[in-house]
Amino acid sequence: MSETIQKIKAHVADSREKIIAFMREICAIPSMDSQIGPVGERIGAEMRKLGFDEVRFDKMGNILGRIGNGSKTIVYDSHIDTVGIGDRSAWGWDPFEGKVEDGMLYARGACDEKGSTPGMVYGLAIARDLGLLGGLTAYYFGNMEEWCDGIAPNSFVEADPGLRPDFVVIGEPTKMRIYRGHKGRIELRIIAQGKSAHAASHYLGDNAIYKMANIITAVRELDRRLKVDPFLGKATVAVTDVTARTASLNAVPDQFTIYLDRRIIFGEDQENTLAQIKGLIPDYLQDEIQVEQLHYDTPSYTGFVFPVDKYYPAWALEESHPLVEAGHRTIEALWGERRSSGKWDFSTNGTYWAGKAKIPSIGFGPGEEEWAHTVQEHIRLDDVVDAAEWYALFPNTLTANP
Repeated sequence: MSETIQKIKAHVADSREKIIAFMREICAIPSMDSQIGPVGERIGAEMRKLGFDEVRFDKMGNILGRIGNGSKTIVYDSHIDTVGIGDRSAWGWDPFEGKVEDGMLYARGACDEKGSTPGMVYGLAIARDLGLLGGLTAYYFGNMEEWCDGIAPNSFVEADPGLRPDFVVIGEPTKMRIYRGHKGRIELRIIAQGKSAHAASHYLGDNAIYKMANIITAVRELDRRLKVDPFLGKATVAVTDVTARTASLNAVPDQFTIYLDRRIIFGEDQENTLAQIKGLIPDYLQDEIQVEQLHYDTPSYTGFVFPVDKYYPAWALEESHPLVEAGHRTIEALWGERRSSGKWDFSTNGTYWAGKAKIPSIGFGPGEEEWAHTVQEHIRLDDVVDAAEWYALFPNTLTANP
């Protein structure tokens, strides 16, 4: 094993400048609003250069690279879309070109989540070159996730028959530790119906905003009462957006809608969570206020539509699960220490892989999720490079001790 590790480290060291250049190039390609075509092309070109057996886009427009033809399949999942940049003037540097300072790359998407892609792509090529795939079929899966987590892997499995993996590694930032789960969530809206009238005679109408006032207070109070899971943490609910329908600024709104983000833990599911929110509506308003679950059917940039409910179950593997243990052993073999496992505070594609499809999944990636979606988003370049060592060795660790 020590000889194998030395070979991995030597290969990664030889590729260091290529890995960093690749990282900077994919960050420099904007991929907001799920527009991942150009960055997918750049990643595909790198995989072809490294000799992947197959490189292609799927129907949705995600980029796939395959190495090997083993009886079991592992997927390295990295979402390559990003959120927008917000107020451009709030950035002290070009958010795409970025800047390197004190060994950190500051750029949009650096940690969320383009940072795992170079290590995954180079790591799989190194694993192949050193005979470490252990009879696995290995995929790099660069996908869109920001607008609907889980939809890309759902399409991967159900719209592309025969590609259901046996194991998944999610590259969202984990501080170079093994993560083994996170809360689920459900997206809802509450719609209050009213009656329009001129504001000068507002008493002739029925103001939909006023109907919602007590409901918003009830949502806030519900958040305080929600349960806590020993591993996942506290369930939450928050009002995240509002819309009013009104004829003008001088008219009483005849409809008012609030949107809810409800983070769920074990013991909470789609049905009982929806019933809980409906229970906030007083009996006398049941006909005037409706609770609805959101549905996602927005076409991808290729025009592909894969409709799903915006429900994402909680998931977690036990600390003793073989996949988790293989992840820990890989860290120990490479860096001589046992690092504590953890969980994400935000949601990932694990909601589908492990939550819905029940495919064993863990997370490993460079970066710290606290910097995601901020104008200070950054990642340690040494970690981007070192992650390639883990991605190269992990298949061998997994298959040697299944």
